[in-house]
Amino acid sequence: MTGVRVIGGGLAGCEAALQCARRGVPVTLNEMRPAASTPAHRTDLLAELVCSNSFKSTEVENAHGLLKAELDELGCRLLDVAREARIPAGSALGVDRERFARGVTAAVEAEPLITVVREEREELARGEVTIVATGPLTSDGLARRIEDILGAGNLAFYDAISPIVARDSLVEGTFWAASRYGKGGDDYLNCPLDREGYEAFVDGLLGADLYPLKEFERDAMFFEGCLPIEEMARRGRETLRFGPLKPVGLADPRGGGEPHAVLQLRKENADGTMFNLVGCQTRMRYGDQKRVFGLVPALARAEYLRHGQVHRNTFLQHSVALDPYGRPKGAAWPGLFFAGQLTGVEGYVESIMSGLVAGWNAIRVLEGEEPELPPRETMIGGLYAYLREADPQRFQPMNANFGLLPPPDGGIRGKRERRAAQSARALAAIAAWAAEHEPARTAAT
Repeated sequence: MTGVRVIGGGLAGCEAALQCARRGVPVTLNEMRPAASTPAHRTDLLAELVCSNSFKSTEVENAHGLLKAELDELGCRLLDVAREARIPAGSALGVDRERFARGVTAAVEAEPLITVVREEREELARGEVTIVATGPLTSDGLARRIEDILGAGNLAFYDAISPIVARDSLVEGTFWAASRYGKGGDDYLNCPLDREGYEAFVDGLLGADLYPLKEFERDAMFFEGCLPIEEMARRGRETLRFGPLKPVGLADPRGGGEPHAVLQLRKENADGTMFNLVGCQTRMRYGDQKRVFGLVPALARAEYLRHGQVHRNTFLQHSVALDPYGRPKGAAWPGLFFAGQLTGVEGYVESIMSGLVAGWNAIRVLEGEEPELPPRETMIGGLYAYLREADPQRFQPMNANFGLLPPPDGGIRGKRERRAAQSARALAAIAAWAAEHEPARTAAT
């Protein structure tokens, strides 16, 4: 038995490599950084987080919490590292992003069956079992090779990143620490806006100078789950109050009432010296970011450790070009799997999931078996069903959500009760599936 090649050292690629190595399968992991850089990465660490530092909810009656629970049942490696790098974030799994990336890098480099090759790889060999997990910033050379194989073009859109500010630059007395509905203690800093302040903030967003799109970028789409804040403002003056600036569940202890709007800040590191502007991804020019966000009293003197920005993102038309397991349609490339955001899953945990599934199926192909997927009743199975069934004309990347799961049996009416039933059914289904389908541990060759 030969080994597996993994191209891309992000979340999906690292999870796939570690899953294979755990079962005695040698892995060659190609990561192009630092030899070739990307517009979003800042280090040469594996699994660097370039957007949020949150892996979202840990509660199993939340879609992302359920997905984590399913991955735990399958022995996910990166979630273990994330918990070791955890910082307070209410009911969410927030991490110190540098500690997390260093932890993943150390785990991969300590694995004797994984060989990390720091160079860009553009060629795909038909005789190799290969997992391509290069993410939304796939290099141009490899992207051309992928298009040659698939015979289908990629869709392009733009992904926006929120600014990060220094904690000691915030205006004291203008915010308070709390989590929404009191969940998790004081993990967020809440910066209120009264009606007049909110209207001025919206006016600032609508009048801000944006980094322009180039001619070939004009038809780009934004992912609905990561819209720039100025794009949301254009949808209506109240949009932000029912979105990222919603005040619900955040009573101001200084006045006892609910503010008109609230901009939340979330910790970016364990020391609490850096805070992310939640939901404030943007493509405003840097000067306008300081001016517009400075209309929020807490941010009037903010020091920006990272400005918001946008970067090109690509994904494959899964239902057109790939089979249910993420391989090119047809019989020509049975050992070539795509994983991570390149396949149209959106989110950190979703990318990890895709890497784990690709790793398991790569092992099956090496052993002469057919790939497998968890049942539709699981969050993993639901995500893969969406990818293979989505209308390519309307497709956008997808997060975990309960809409992906079949409704529960018995006509349960309450949302909380329905989700509890769906979660219980999913966890039972994933446990049964794992017991039957987990790849056997093999001897290294």
